[in-house]
Amino acid sequence: MTVGIRAKVAFLVASVVLAACAAPGPGTVPGGAEPADRQAAPTRFAIAIKGDPPTLSDSINSAGAGGVPGVTEVERLIHAGLTVQDDTGALRPALAESVPTVENEMWQIFPDGHMEMTWRIRPGALWHDGAPFTAEDLVFTAMVGQDPELPHFGDRAYQFLESVEPVSPYTVTVRWTQPYIEADTMFSHERALPLPKHLLEKAYTDNKAGFVEVSYWSQDFVGMGPYRLREWVAGSHMVIAANDQYVLGRPVVDEIEVKFILDPNTMIANILAGAVDVTMGRGLALEQAETIQTQRRDVRIELAVAGCLCAFPQYLNPNPPAIAELQFRRALLHAVDREELAASLQRGLVPPAHVFVGPNQPEFKDIEASVVRHAYDPRRTAQMLEEMGYARGADGFYLDPNTQRLSVEMRTTAGVELGKNLLLAIADAWQRAGIETDAFVIPPQQATDREWRANFPGFDLVNQPSNLTLLQRFHGKESSLPENNYRGNNRMRYVNPELDTLIERYFVTVPFGERMQVASQAIHHITERVVAMSMLYNATVVVVNSRIEGISATNTGWNVHEWAMR
Repeated sequence: MTVGIRAKVAFLVASVVLAACAAPGPGTVPGGAEPADRQAAPTRFAIAIKGDPPTLSDSINSAGAGGVPGVTEVERLIHAGLTVQDDTGALRPALAESVPTVENEMWQIFPDGHMEMTWRIRPGALWHDGAPFTAEDLVFTAMVGQDPELPHFGDRAYQFLESVEPVSPYTVTVRWTQPYIEADTMFSHERALPLPKHLLEKAYTDNKAGFVEVSYWSQDFVGMGPYRLREWVAGSHMVIAANDQYVLGRPVVDEIEVKFILDPNTMIANILAGAVDVTMGRGLALEQAETIQTQRRDVRIELAVAGCLCAFPQYLNPNPPAIAELQFRRALLHAVDREELAASLQRGLVPPAHVFVGPNQPEFKDIEASVVRHAYDPRRTAQMLEEMGYARGADGFYLDPNTQRLSVEMRTTAGVELGKNLLLAIADAWQRAGIETDAFVIPPQQATDREWRANFPGFDLVNQPSNLTLLQRFHGKESSLPENNYRGNNRMRYVNPELDTLIERYFVTVPFGERMQVASQAIHHITERVVAMSMLYNATVVVVNSRIEGISATNTGWNVHEWAMR
């Protein structure tokens, strides 16, 4: 039962238009169809993402090492699930005829706790190669997702999944061993996008170890989305063409080029030169987008609260070991002025982040009272460090009892401009508090090294979802360890049975009021014990040529078949 709302005022930024949008062009009709009198020259535009994806699967790219900027959005262009989240966070049917609910009796919860959900595939749903999309594809998808030898496709949902059984060629019944609140997002972009059995079954059966290496995931990709892959050039770009058979209607725009541009200055130059019309995914900072707009008046800027930049401490093998001590983490957090960070780095368009759940989330008001806030107080920082036995040296930096300088490292990836700016700001705050800080930007070649990423010594600063689904990444079973080939999403390796129990209860508690009580307890645990440090809400920036209509910064691409050019 995933829902969401679009925030419309300053501190709940979800869509801020900094240049006027024109009215829809004449002749556009619903569903992506184009009238015959407009079938003239093919329409094209160019998108830029700040990533060079090794594959077109966000699941494979993200397994343990963090995702590639822009791939989540690109995946919405070329593939589709049974449902899609729109720009308000609400679920809409895509390849399914409807979204199962208790009210339409397609979601049933039995007295013993078991659940059943019925999914019916829309008539005419086809893979890009023309093969019909059937119930067997969903059975195959679940089989791959539950395979412990392929953790890339694993998801928390699978631990509750009992079976996926075809009722007819285009209907399945999904049975669950217990209630699961996100069951209606199964086989979607949120979890377990459908896999084509007719193309992947042989690779899965014959060479499971090489399953994620087959060319299907890149140059031979076949999905069911509004656009199909026409060309793939690794390290450069991809070209996608309108899917005439898309089940929700042929896209209005005929062709899109997606350019892989890792350097933000190069991306800006391409936009200013007119070689890029749209940016997607995390990458450009707000100040960079504003600079573009001062030089190109024919662009607009869309903003959306799309995550929270959090500093995750290392718990398994921290350096210094004090990172594992609660008082030390609290001392560090008191040294950071998060109100100033929001004002300086996000133009005051977002509030200070005391918890990862965004203020634009419908659950925020229910968990807000449980948040333990650690206000900016450098004097408290000094007091707490001195209580731990640290003493300031002549140069102003703290020394431990062995007269070794207190030093920590914080890392972030190069993919998020805001993250790099935030990294430097936090490092500066800690340095001023007397804590030597090594601010390290992860080179692109190391960003996908799962083992190296998991073994960071101090803090990992990463952008995370600003909703309660992030709770699953705090579970001990998600720890990124050698035994799971470092594919767990809990890279900090925090393990606490009390929190694990709360997280497990949250995801199986269907009644909203009871679920929010459990969520509040989990949020209190995380914020009171500073399990992770929420630093700044991330307003995703999308730069759009004003001639292109229908694009939003929230869940960019969910309605790409309706995008139009005037």
